[in-house]
Amino acid sequence: MLGKEDSRYREFNDDDGDGISQSQDFFDEAPEELEDEEPSGSITQEDDVRESSPSRRFSKTCLKNFFTVVLIFIYLLLTAVAVFLAYQTISDFLDKLNHPVMSVTYKEVDSFSPPGIALYPGKAQLLSCRHHYHDCIPPLVDPGKPQEGDCVIDDVTYFGPFTNQTQKRALVVRGPSDVRSKELVFMQFSQNETEEDFSAITYMLFAKFSDFTDSVNKSEFMRDCERNYSTWTFSGGFRTWVKMSLVKTSGKSNEAVEFRQESAVVKFNDKRPDSEKSNELFFAVFEWRDPFIQEIKLIVTANPWNSVAILCGVFMALFKAANFAKLTIKWIIKMRKRHLRNKARELNQIN
Repeated sequence: MLGKEDSRYREFNDDDGDGISQSQDFFDEAPEELEDEEPSGSITQEDDVRESSPSRRFSKTCLKNFFTVVLIFIYLLLTAVAVFLAYQTISDFLDKLNHPVMSVTYKEVDSFSPPGIALYPGKAQLLSCRHHYHDCIPPLVDPGKPQEGDCVIDDVTYFGPFTNQTQKRALVVRGPSDVRSKELVFMQFSQNETEEDFSAITYMLFAKFSDFTDSVNKSEFMRDCERNYSTWTFSGGFRTWVKMSLVKTSGKSNEAVEFRQESAVVKFNDKRPDSEKSNELFFAVFEWRDPFIQEIKLIVTANPWNSVAILCGVFMALFKAANFAKLTIKWIIKMRKRHLRNKARELNQIN
């Protein structure tokens, strides 16, 4: 009896062992089956999240890259504008420096310094030279004959500055000075008949008669005047009325003085006998036109301080633009490193 029960107990235990082993295999396989049998909804949500996150990252990256390109374009635009302003400022400054502006002013005076009137009569003879006032010239008495005068005259002989072999003779006369009283100088010349078709007397004006009288070498002084001043002429048989004006020009290094004149010609009615008309007569009147001295100054309108201020502003803009570019490049590098780090992390998770 005992042997039969023992055999039955062993059979039961063997059956139970087989059942337990089968149940363990069943539970070991159960999670895989349960995972396979999970609802389809949960699987699609994860897939959607996984599929949507790369697209969002792609859109953000594109947006950031777009703004980066825009910022770089703005930087380049600001840099180009700053460089153009710097170039324009420097070119304008150099142009104004090389091309000064002429400033014309008029200075009123009561009297002028007596100018010097240098006459080159040639073969003509000075008959008279007198100072008159108020534009009143008395009628001529015995025209063609020498008369008394009150002018200060000096006779100078010198060699011309352009042709050293040519010797010139000049009569230097002290000109009028009282412009308010309309002082004038009236001169009369005569010349015998010549073979020339035209007859004229050349004259020259220089600034101060006192410079001539105070000069040590008067011949050298007249040579310099002829080199620097212009010459004019007045013809025979007419009365030439010369109205002078003084112009002072201040340049970069020196100051120049010149005369401008307005001349009027009036015919002389010769009432002399025919026997005396062989001597041709010349008449000249010198007078100041107005009591104003025209002063011309060359003014450089380029202000270096304004140019320096503009350039400082331009360089500040360039500095700000460079700083902005530096920050932009750092931000781009940082974003690139972050993108590579995230990409590496995703690859590690997949592996």
